[in-house]
Amino acid sequence: MLHLVGDLQGCDRAFERLLAEIDFSPSRARLVVLGDLVNRGPGSLAVLKRLRGFGDGAVTCLLGNHDLHLLAVAHGARTLHAGDTFADVLADSDRDAHLEWLRTRPLACEAAGWLCVHAGVVPQWRAEDTLALAGEVASVLRGPALPGFLHAMYGDTPVRWSTALEGTERWRFVVNVLTRMRFCTPAGDLDLKTKEGAGAAPSGYWPWFDVPGRRSAGQPIACGHWSTLGLVERPDLLAIDTGCVWGGKLTAVRVDGGRREIVQVPCEQAQRPGA
Repeated sequence: MLHLVGDLQGCDRAFERLLAEIDFSPSRARLVVLGDLVNRGPGSLAVLKRLRGFGDGAVTCLLGNHDLHLLAVAHGARTLHAGDTFADVLADSDRDAHLEWLRTRPLACEAAGWLCVHAGVVPQWRAEDTLALAGEVASVLRGPALPGFLHAMYGDTPVRWSTALEGTERWRFVVNVLTRMRFCTPAGDLDLKTKEGAGAAPSGYWPWFDVPGRRSAGQPIACGHWSTLGLVERPDLLAIDTGCVWGGKLTAVRVDGGRREIVQVPCEQAQRPGA
């Protein structure tokens, strides 16, 4: 039994209810959590402890932008934002173990035929390109270059993919696509500012999954990150960030054996939209 799970963002009580609803047991089932495990909700530490306790054989957790932000703050590459709620992780006696576990999570994976990412896939990448490039960045995050990369990771450039990109610029672009992107052009130029729903695309830009001619077309892709979309379910796409932290729902989708069984639980509002 395999379920894909949308953004948790530190909402451990809702996660506990969802696990009960799908009758999850790490001895006989698997989860893929699509990133943003922590932050903005009240239980970031509890979420990390729960996920770590399940073990890597039962749960695959992708890194989202909020998870990378936690790593950056912990390494002095970023300062705490007003809405950040992961101080409990940084103050915990097992802080180093939590951070070590987090830095070794992937940025993309394949599960039951689904390409799983936090945010999206640029039009120029096929599924195999996405997995390979995610692996490049994962190697950096797991290695001794992590602190230096975290200090250079933030920025909106380069705006377009090129196979000629190298080093920090290449890895920053990959991170921006996999953890931040919502809109892009057919040429692959990223818009990293607009956060509203699909109808808010700037002129010349498309929601990444609707870009004409994208090379990943036909590959089923599951993502989170974009709560203003709501649930999107179509043959080639599952977008399942349904705004738990904003008082929406937490979503899981069972996908093994060709299934498409959606389970949702209501969530307490931990943040106000726009806060």
